[in-house]
Amino acid sequence: MKRHWYWFLFVIVAVLLVACNGEEAKDEGAGADTSDGETKAVTAEGGTIKIGVLASLTGALESYGKQTQRGFDLGIEYATGGTMEVNGKKIEVVYEDTETKPEVAVQKATKLLEDDQVDFLVGSSSSGDTLAVLPLAEEYEKIMVVEPAVADSITGSEFNEYIFRTGRNSSQDAYAAAAAIAGEGVKIATFAPDYSFGWDGVNAFKTAAEKLGAEIVLEEYADPAATDFTSNLQKVIDAKPDYLFVVWAGANSPWNQIADLKIQEKGIKISTGAPDIIALQFMNPLIGMEGFSVYYHTLPQNDVNKWLVDEHQKRFNEVPDLFTPGGMSAAIAIVEALKQSDGDADANKLIDIMEGMSFETPKGTMTFREEDHQALQSMYSIRLEQQDGVDYPVPVLIRELSPEETAPPVMN
Repeated sequence: MKRHWYWFLFVIVAVLLVACNGEEAKDEGAGADTSDGETKAVTAEGGTIKIGVLASLTGALESYGKQTQRGFDLGIEYATGGTMEVNGKKIEVVYEDTETKPEVAVQKATKLLEDDQVDFLVGSSSSGDTLAVLPLAEEYEKIMVVEPAVADSITGSEFNEYIFRTGRNSSQDAYAAAAAIAGEGVKIATFAPDYSFGWDGVNAFKTAAEKLGAEIVLEEYADPAATDFTSNLQKVIDAKPDYLFVVWAGANSPWNQIADLKIQEKGIKISTGAPDIIALQFMNPLIGMEGFSVYYHTLPQNDVNKWLVDEHQKRFNEVPDLFTPGGMSAAIAIVEALKQSDGDADANKLIDIMEGMSFETPKGTMTFREEDHQALQSMYSIRLEQQDGVDYPVPVLIRELSPEETAPPVMN
């Protein structure tokens, strides 16, 4: 496989949503002491596998980072059978807050690699943060498992051979979304945040929808930190599409203003991916909408997901959310690779093991595609329905979309 060298300084103002609140708000995960933001394991020198996890642990993407952190800690516990070690080596996890700032992500990743001497990097919550860090994985020759950042370019134009992604990418979302609404002669407007997550999401959706015969009549982008989308949505109304497809992440979602402007009453149907539970609480105006889901805890039916749901409810008194299974999947992938390498964390050996490697996750079987190291995985075609005892629209399964059905194009 070719090795590509990139010097990439990615500076954008990307305010999205995730994680917890610095050192005071970091969760205890999977039986590990995280009071100082790290999962500790005391072990003899040379007997430790160290994993550095980058996440937005403060700021706009705080909830996503929190989900990733909980899922990762639970995943290490699940994959090691509760021993928190692999092949006799203890696992130590060090969490660092990127603050959803690419320049901070680079500083924290460099600290993990140079000061903490981690064997793996994992992260991050933001595509901007992740893209800024990718070259460091290659420079230091360390495996980086990307979770949950979705920009296509991560496993596309900015890919290097040390990058493996358990998170889905924008094209996988797009293929699932297009299957729900696109068809010959259907007119679609898109609405997304004005940064890499939104650009890649719309571009991928447009490609998939046009293949099915749809026409994209408007691509509208908004400041990701904005709270007033009136002018953006008026452009959508003026374009008179059959559907408005929304790509969004974060608490400052446009759903209330979509309802206030009575867009659906103007004959424009709304479609989107079912987001995290916090965002679902603002989507009551969209009950009956058909779209897609990356994950909702009742959708996958397998033993790994059952364990995750049961343990998460037991420990946190709530169900796992959108990005919790991704954190768990990243942890499982690392432990599985280490099992196959007999505990050897040498990245150049692990590349050969991980290319084409399949592993069981809360979403079923994932497989790292050899060509670009993107994990092929199931997605879900869903309808939002109101259910008794639940104060938000619930994603109900129409059908599971197979890993083969949503496999994105190879773009690296």
